[in-house]
Amino acid sequence: MSTLLRPAALGLVFLGGAVGTFARAEVGHWLPHTPFPWATFAVNMVGAFLLGGVVEALSQRPDDERHRRVKLLLGTGFCGGLTTYSAFALDIHGASPAVGAVYAGATVLLGLVTALAGAMLVPKVIPA
Repeated sequence: MSTLLRPAALGLVFLGGAVGTFARAEVGHWLPHTPFPWATFAVNMVGAFLLGGVVEALSQRPDDERHRRVKLLLGTGFCGGLTTYSAFALDIHGASPAVGAVYAGATVLLGLVTALAGAMLVPKVIPA
């Protein structure tokens, strides 16, 4: 059986995904969605930052079972549940051409910048 299909691995992804999805839903209640989809933008930027940080922090450590579990819980699970490409695509489709263009460009550009920032900052605050 593949390591990813083991019940414990699936459980970590499920747990992280549930928490990430709950966090995304909560952000959606607190941030406005029109005319700019701030909630989707915010969760995608936070997710990019965290995923960049988690991936970089784990790449600097030995590839052992503990670190694989952290990657499943935080990277695949939490960040996967927190971020949302489908809402991003629907937001662009439903926006005016100007807002859609700004939103798409800002998400891609700032997503890359926040992922790089996470890769630079997070490993410095997570102990080895």
